[in-house]
Amino acid sequence: MEIGISTFLEATPDPVTGAAISHAERLRNAVEEIVLADQVGLDVYGIGEHHRPDYAGSAPAVVLAAAAAMTKRIRLTSAVTVLSSDDPVRVYQAFATLDGISNGRAEIMAGRGSFIESFPLFGYSLDDYDELFEEKLELLLQIRASEKVTWRGKHRPPIQHLGVYPRSVQNPLPVWIASGGNPESVVRAGQLGLPIALAIIGGMPERFAPLVELYKEAAARAGHNPDTLPIATHSHGFVADTTEQAAELFFPPTQAQMNVIGRERGWPPYTRETFDAARSLRGALYVGDPEYVAEKIVLLRKNLGVTRFFLHVNVGTMPHREVLRAIELLGTKVAPLVRQELARIEAKE
Repeated sequence: MEIGISTFLEATPDPVTGAAISHAERLRNAVEEIVLADQVGLDVYGIGEHHRPDYAGSAPAVVLAAAAAMTKRIRLTSAVTVLSSDDPVRVYQAFATLDGISNGRAEIMAGRGSFIESFPLFGYSLDDYDELFEEKLELLLQIRASEKVTWRGKHRPPIQHLGVYPRSVQNPLPVWIASGGNPESVVRAGQLGLPIALAIIGGMPERFAPLVELYKEAAARAGHNPDTLPIATHSHGFVADTTEQAAELFFPPTQAQMNVIGRERGWPPYTRETFDAARSLRGALYVGDPEYVAEKIVLLRKNLGVTRFFLHVNVGTMPHREVLRAIELLGTKVAPLVRQELARIEAKE
């Protein structure tokens, strides 16, 4: 069971003072977070790509590369790369470069993007939303499989027997499919035999069990062994020394940012009642002391069979020292408790 951190490199205004951290400071903080995550034994750190003022993560591979030479074992991934609006050649080159710097610890998590700012920025139409992803994923997988590429599609100039360099240390370079719960995305990942990462940020995680089964069934029908395919989930949360402290620290920035996104998407206001319900044992928020967060992760494993869990620590901007403390607790307290309990369960079985 791998446990790690995901972030969008939030640079949102402080809900009390209104002051916003600069993008430059948030980027430097991220490098410090990755180094600490490596030191405390976490398995993976992921950065999501966004192109808007409240997030600093428009170039995840660059930030991850800055930390790669300062870390030893932690895996470094996008979470996600908006493949639909990017060039698969450049995506592969960036992450193959990261793979070289980190000596084989890079991964790509490819998604269609739940935020759409990158489409007009790079000249793509939302009318082609699904078609762009399918075509570009096809090209990315062809590039990772072969040094020389011949390819033709609709949304990018053709490639005629050209090499793509550098090549990754890992062969093949890991590519995950990220999904917010779309059945078509889950089936696609299964058919291709690619690992799946499910974003679970609302409702009850156990309700994603049918999607996991759909993924495994699609993989089996396509001739892949579903038992060997990694399954990850990504959920918001925060760890502190006490559950009360975690809730009080995490609620204000979470409410502020969720209401910003909610106004864009027509969601109802995010209230303390919503927050408290979500951090209950069966809810999608992993907020609490180490023992409580570990208990929720173990329950997630039982219900979905996940092999990797991402804790998205700061939904809105939080004090850097508190984020570092959460990462420390996740690595030194939560992860050992989860692994100890899973080992105990497996021994009984």
